[in-house]
Amino acid sequence: MTPDELIGAAIDVAEEGMARGELPIGAVVEMGGRIVARAWTQDVSQGRRLVHADLLAMIAADEQLGRQPREHPLRLAVNLEPCVMCLGAAMALQITDVYYGLASPADGGSALVANRPTSPDMPWYKPPTLTAGIRAAEVRDQFRRYCATAPDSGFRDWARTLAD
Repeated sequence: MTPDELIGAAIDVAEEGMARGELPIGAVVEMGGRIVARAWTQDVSQGRRLVHADLLAMIAADEQLGRQPREHPLRLAVNLEPCVMCLGAAMALQITDVYYGLASPADGGSALVANRPTSPDMPWYKPPTLTAGIRAAEVRDQFRRYCATAPDSGFRDWARTLAD
């Protein structure tokens, strides 16, 4: 699958989440041309903070794939720039590439992780290649639509900064 197709799939997952009252953030994990996991952010439905779309998708992929050797690299696509926590999880899962649509200046972790040195003691624990801006206008539109219908909240206030 191309990065554009992967971001399209993440946008679709974000739409599902938004239809359920969640923030419009979706993620997919791909291996060998097949999406092996997908998730949307679930802050509202679970009433928790650590249920980011990308983290949930990576946990699902990890549960499915286990520790066995992989024939193909794992790639992650998220419609919104991952935070530091999620990028750390991507490193632990050995995600090789992360694609995202829209930058998230308030909490995005790309700048912090991109230049992280790789330790010779753990050469597999390294930052993925990050590619930004894929279908960003579509993602911005998702956040605009979310802001137009979401109840007044901190989530909506934050989302408005992404929609402008």
